[in-house]
Amino acid sequence: MTDLAAPARTPPLRSRARAPAAAELAMVPWLALLDAVQRERAVADLQVVEAQPGDYVCKIGRQANYWFGLLDGLLKMNNDGTQGMPITFTGMPPGGWFGEGTLLKREVYRYNVEPLRRSVVAGLGIETFHWLLERSIPFNRYVMNQLNERLGQFIAAREIDRLDDPDTRVARNLAALFHPVLYPGVGTLLRITQQELGYLVGLSRQRVNEALRALQAHGLIRIEYGGVRVLDLAALRRYSAADAA
Repeated sequence: MTDLAAPARTPPLRSRARAPAAAELAMVPWLALLDAVQRERAVADLQVVEAQPGDYVCKIGRQANYWFGLLDGLLKMNNDGTQGMPITFTGMPPGGWFGEGTLLKREVYRYNVEPLRRSVVAGLGIETFHWLLERSIPFNRYVMNQLNERLGQFIAAREIDRLDDPDTRVARNLAALFHPVLYPGVGTLLRITQQELGYLVGLSRQRVNEALRALQAHGLIRIEYGGVRVLDLAALRRYSAADAA
C-alpha cells in the first residue's frame, strides 16, 4: 500500500536528463575544436539536466562517469564535513567544465558538487571523453589547459584560506569566479547574491555586503541588481585591505 503522507522523492539527476537544445550546444566552448565526426559523436552523447539545491552533481565516493559543464546557475565544490570542518573548495559559475582529472584516472569523486540555486548542467560520458582525447589534439590541449589553470586556482585558494582579513578574502574569491579561461561564460557580470557569495567565502551575508561596498569604493567592482560587475580584474586579484587602507 502506498503511504500517501510520505513526501515525494525527487528523481535522480540521470533520470531527468535530456538532449541539449541548439542554444545550449552553442554554450559548449570545446565543440568548436572538433572535426565533423568528433562533433557528431560528442553532440549525440551530451546530456543536459536541471539541478536544484539538494541535488548532487558529483558526490564523494561515487564513480565518475561524466565530464560536467555548467551552462547556467551556480555550483559549489566542497567536502562533506564528516571528517572535520566543512570546506568549500571553489565556486563554479557558468562556462566552467570540471571533473576531468577524476575521469582521466577513472576514479571515484573525492569532493561534492552541489547547486546553490537552479542550475543547468551538461554532461559528456566518460567513454566519449576518452575517445576524444585519443583522436583530437585540440581537445587534448583544451583539457590540459583546464588542468593547468585549475591547479593555479587551487594553489591560490590555499593562500586565500590563510587570509584573516574578510575584505581581502572576498576580493580574491570573487576574482577567482571571473577566471576567463575556466569560466568563459561569465564575462564581466556575475549573477550572484550576497548570500551565495557568503556560502563560498565562509562569511555572513552582512560581512560580505561590507566587503563588497569597500571594493566598490576602491573602484574595483560595481554592485548591480542581482549581481556584481568587475571593473578591474587585475587589481581585484592582487587586492589587499592592508595596502588599500
